[in-house]
Amino acid sequence: MAGIYIHIPFCKQACNYCNFHFSTSMRTKKDLLVALKKELALQKKYLDGEKISSLYFGGGTPSLLTSGELNDIFETIYKMHAIEANPEITIEANPDDLTHTYLDDLKKNTPINRFSIGVQSFFDEDLAFMNRAHNAEQAHAAIHYAQDIGFTNLTIDLIYGVPTSDNARWTKNLERALSYNLPHISSYALTVETGTVLYAQIKKKKTLPVEDEKAAEQFNILIEKLCKNGYDHYEISNFARPGHYARHNSNYWLGAKYLGIGPSAHSFNGVSRQWNVAHNFNYIKSIQDNQVPSTEEILTLDQRYNEYVMTRLRTIWGCDIKDINENFGEKYQSYFEKNIEKFINCGWMRISKNIFTLTDSGKLMADFITQELFFSEQ
Repeated sequence: MAGIYIHIPFCKQACNYCNFHFSTSMRTKKDLLVALKKELALQKKYLDGEKISSLYFGGGTPSLLTSGELNDIFETIYKMHAIEANPEITIEANPDDLTHTYLDDLKKNTPINRFSIGVQSFFDEDLAFMNRAHNAEQAHAAIHYAQDIGFTNLTIDLIYGVPTSDNARWTKNLERALSYNLPHISSYALTVETGTVLYAQIKKKKTLPVEDEKAAEQFNILIEKLCKNGYDHYEISNFARPGHYARHNSNYWLGAKYLGIGPSAHSFNGVSRQWNVAHNFNYIKSIQDNQVPSTEEILTLDQRYNEYVMTRLRTIWGCDIKDINENFGEKYQSYFEKNIEKFINCGWMRISKNIFTLTDSGKLMADFITQELFFSEQ
């Protein structure tokens, strides 16, 4: 049940809210693609021979790659790892890249079977605010083309809390998304990260601020609308029809092993985590010298418990008292039970068969609750 993540650190232009590692210059693309394949060889033993159930191309913008470039990477992966039958193979894509010709090429010539399309909004004013490269019509066309060609396993990203979008427009966004009968929808609050263009614009009062209250209202609209239309809210930011939960991301939340390839990519093998340098040139140079440019952290028992709480609490699978006792010990079980009680009493948490999950109101407070449940001797 292990997964492999490939980071493609190139974008046509910078979205003003994005703090992921990427470059708008493509001059290192050729060398970086060679380095990705070489890192796969250098990291061959990281997953200790586990079969791969999911491959995920993220970024950046993986849809900037040609089918030939993608297939070179696939060929290397299949040489290095045993792949389960019918793996989930996802590529993140911007709508403006998903022309009918490009999608037809990927369908005929690559093993890709799932698309994550960065729609963000079906309204041009919202897209302009976020400095997205596509427009609303291209978002519609990308979904239509993908479905027409035969890609059925699709998900789209939507962003709520955008200053240019009121609750009525957000509702229309969701209704538009529902009209495509997609098996999966991801939705995230617009966050203002230090160092982004949006952060600077707001600080200089050149653009509207992000309002937490409006984001909370739109999050509640999101839950109500999608759940009423047959979607399971299986993780705070993710909704799927039964049988269509994202396998790759679910593995993250359930503590499975994963290998991250590329600059800034993260990996986890159950006992440690590591992350690659977030710099294209330094990454390429290090790989050329047969060194993976990563920092490793061996997880303590406290950290492993905290990571369990952080990931599982976001999901419908929740935190299981039996799992906590068996994997971490009675000390952690007692700590969890002592600190969870106040959240049950205020209606932010529920318990069923010794499994603790967030209520809808609790999902708005997930980060706070998680911090309160983290283990600390002090």
